[in-house]
Amino acid sequence: MELNSETKVDVVVIGAGISGLCAARQLERHGYDVQVVEARDRVGGRTYTINDPEFGAVDLGGAYVGPTQNRIYRLAKELGLKLYKVNYKQKTVMDLRGCWGKFMGTIPPFWNPWKILDLNHFIRTFDLMADQVPVEAPWKAKKALQWDRMTVEQFVDDTVWTRSVKELADICFRSIFCVELSEISLLFALWYVKSGGGVARISSVTNGAQERKISGGSQQISDGLAKQLKREVRLSSPVVKVTHRDDVTTVTDTHGHVYRCKYVVSAVPAPLLNRVEFDPPLSGRRMQLMQRMPMGSIIKTVMYYKTPFWRNYNLNGSMMSSQGVCVYCLDDTKPDGEHPAIMGFVVAQHARDMALATPLVRKEALCALYTRVFACEDFLHPVGYREYNWMDDQYSGGCYTSVLPPTVLTSFTSCLSEPCGCLYFAGTETATQWAGYMDGAVQAGERAANQILCKDGKISQDDIDKDEPESEDFPAAPIPFSYLEYYLPSPSALLRCAVISLVGFTACSVYVFMFSWKGALFWRWVRWRYEVDDTTMFNLMQKMDVRKKWNFLKKVKPKNGSNNSILMENGL
Repeated sequence: MELNSETKVDVVVIGAGISGLCAARQLERHGYDVQVVEARDRVGGRTYTINDPEFGAVDLGGAYVGPTQNRIYRLAKELGLKLYKVNYKQKTVMDLRGCWGKFMGTIPPFWNPWKILDLNHFIRTFDLMADQVPVEAPWKAKKALQWDRMTVEQFVDDTVWTRSVKELADICFRSIFCVELSEISLLFALWYVKSGGGVARISSVTNGAQERKISGGSQQISDGLAKQLKREVRLSSPVVKVTHRDDVTTVTDTHGHVYRCKYVVSAVPAPLLNRVEFDPPLSGRRMQLMQRMPMGSIIKTVMYYKTPFWRNYNLNGSMMSSQGVCVYCLDDTKPDGEHPAIMGFVVAQHARDMALATPLVRKEALCALYTRVFACEDFLHPVGYREYNWMDDQYSGGCYTSVLPPTVLTSFTSCLSEPCGCLYFAGTETATQWAGYMDGAVQAGERAANQILCKDGKISQDDIDKDEPESEDFPAAPIPFSYLEYYLPSPSALLRCAVISLVGFTACSVYVFMFSWKGALFWRWVRWRYEVDDTTMFNLMQKMDVRKKWNFLKKVKPKNGSNNSILMENGL
C-alpha cells in the first residue's frame, strides 16, 4: 500500500497470534469488518514453528496441549489438526543436590519418609490456598493483601523443611513462570496455577498440561485462523499510534498506513503497549500496570539425535534438574519415531546468563548436562540443534507470559482485562482459564470480541465468557487428593506430635514414679532413702492418705535413725 493510505473497518486487531485471530474470527462471524495488523513477518505470535529441511516441523514456541484445555481442542478439531501424545512411558530422572534417581510418573517418590511428608504438605498447602483465590477476581481473596506482599520464594522457605523438596519447588515454579521465585507474587502464582487446574495438572505430562502436541506444529492454528478471515492479515506492520477523536479511532503503523475504526483489540503482551503512542493517553493505572508486568526469560532448545537411544535404557527423555542450565526437558521425537530429539527449557536467571553465550556454547552445556544427568555418553553426540531465544524477540520480549511481582495484583485489580474506552484487551495474560497457555489465548480473544458484541447489544452480559464444554475426544481424568494425601501430617505437625507425645510420656512416667501409691519403684526409693523397715513400709503403703504422705515426706530426715518415731507420730 502507498504511504499514508487509509483503510476503513469496524475493528482493528493488533497482533496476529492465537488470541488476536480468535477475536477477529469471532467478530467476523457477527458481521464485523475486521483488519488484523501484525508487527512480525508471520502470524502465530508466541507459537513459532519452523519447517526445517533437515528435521521437519520444529516447535520453538508454545506447543503443548492437555486435558481441560477444551477451547484449543475445539479449535484444533475445527481446523482439522491432529494431536499426538508426548512419550512419557518410561522413567524420568531427578537430579537434585545429593539426590539422584529414576522414577515413574510426575512426582518423585522419595525413600525418605520425612521428604514424602514435606512434598505432600507443600503441594497440598499450595493447592488449598489456590482454591481460596477467585480466578475472575484474585484480589478479592480473603488473604489477598497478605499473599500479594509475599514472594513465592518466601512461601517456599516458610512451608518447606527439606532441601530436596525446596529444590523441586524451585524447578516447578521456574519452569512454569520462567523467572526466579523471588520475582513473583505468591497471590499471582496461586491464581495462575489455579487457572490451570492445580499443581499436579499444570506440571504433569500424562493427564496434564504437557500431554500432547500438534502434528506439524502449533503455528498451524494461527495459519488456519488467518486463512479463514475475509481480510488478509497485514504483516510487518508494527502499530505506533492509536488516536481516538469524536467516536472515531485511527490506528497508524510504521509505514504510515492509517486504519479508521470504531474499536481496537490489543492482543500483544502488555509491556509492549508502552511502545505505542495513545492519544488521549491511557489511564495512569493502566500505564503503571504495563510497566510492572515483565515477561518471563526463556531459551527453548531442541537437541536432535540419530536414534532415541534413551528409550533403550528405560528412560522417557524427561528430567528435572536443579544443578544445570536446563531445569526441565522432554522427549520431542515425532509421533512416527522420526527425528529423535530432546526439548529443553533454559529459564529464568540461567536463560539471562546463557543469553550472553553463543549457540555453540549453549549446545555444549546442554549436551554435558544431559550426559551427566542421564548417565549416558550418547548424549554427547547430537546430529542437530535448534533454539530460540525469546528474550531477543522484539515483539514478545520474553515468554511464556507476563508475570506480576508482589503488590501489583492487589494495587491494580481488574485493570488488566477491563476495556479502556474503545480499546479492548485480549492475550493469554488476560485469561481466567489456562492463563499463559494457548487455551488461555483462545479464551481471552473470544472474550474481548464478546465484550464488543455486548457493547453493541448483540449478546448478553452472561454470554461474554461462557464455560467451554468438555472435549469428547480428550476427556480429562480428575486429579483429587487421596484420603492419605489429604490427611498426612506435615513435618512440623509430626514434630509437634512427637514433642507432645514425649512430654506426655515423661509426665506420666513421673506421675507413676512419684505419686502412685502402689508404684514399686517409688516405695523402694523411700525405703532406701529414709531407712524404713519392711513392716512400717507395709503400713505406710496401705494406710497413709495423700495429706499424711506429704507431711511424712516433709518431716522425715534421711538416714538419721529417727524415722520410725516420726511414723509413729503420724499414726503408723
